[in-house]
Amino acid sequence: MTAHLSDATFARLRDIRARRPEAVGEALAARARREILHDDGRLLVVAADHPARGALAVGPDPTAMADRYDLLNRLATALSRPGVDGVLGTPDIIDDLAVLGLLEDKVVVGSMNRGGLRGAAFEIDDRYTGYDVASMVAAGVDVAKVLIRVSREDPATAPTLEATARAVTAAAAARLPIMLEPFMSRWENGRVVNDLTTDAVIESVAIAAGLGASSAYTWMKLPVVENMERVLAATTLPTLLLGGDSGADPGERFAAWERALDLPGVRGLTVGRTLLYPPDGDVAAAVDHAARLVHPALAAA
Repeated sequence: MTAHLSDATFARLRDIRARRPEAVGEALAARARREILHDDGRLLVVAADHPARGALAVGPDPTAMADRYDLLNRLATALSRPGVDGVLGTPDIIDDLAVLGLLEDKVVVGSMNRGGLRGAAFEIDDRYTGYDVASMVAAGVDVAKVLIRVSREDPATAPTLEATARAVTAAAAARLPIMLEPFMSRWENGRVVNDLTTDAVIESVAIAAGLGASSAYTWMKLPVVENMERVLAATTLPTLLLGGDSGADPGERFAAWERALDLPGVRGLTVGRTLLYPPDGDVAAAVDHAARLVHPALAAA
């Protein structure tokens, strides 16, 4: 099941963007906010930051996320389900959702976005092209998110690490939680590939955790890999598990999340395509399944 926002609703959104752009900031300022962690200390965040980095594919469909109206309908469905705590997006997505009134009592995670587009000659140059700390504080964004790819064979890694360290320092000074998604990466057949072996993920955590002048507000966003016990033993930082592409078998993916959610330090999930574009098309059912894993009280209700 997917929500269907009306044509009139989308017409109003377009009109506001054309005639009253100040209404975007007004909607963000007026929204009801909440604590990041509620009583059970867990979070389910739906991720929709993919289009801004040119990642439009889901499984075999190369342009699945290209239709913004379809994506907003899927997000409207996800955000309406019990147990969904928030959304992760770049400014264009967050602004749309704010004007549509879909961010009430939700945790808003702002993507600083990576500049290294897939397949580009500059792919590993992940300078930040979305939010910065000052704009997130001004907009009332609750959490920052950055992606860090570390390639020992590409010198563009050094300025990316430096920029990330500055972002972590600025976020800590502003008391803005910042979620780091690190990978050890390499060039392979003209594109950058992330190393998802256990040892590589552990190494990426160690490097990322040390960035910036303070780790007080730093969180981790990590893939679920083999021997996650070892990965979680590498850090005391609060950690959310990432979802990945929905091309993997949904049953196996949900089972892996369920096992990893029981590990020390794991606070929940940040999942995008797996929930928004499930193979059977039932967004509500996929989101509800994930919500029951993150918030066990929902399963008992």
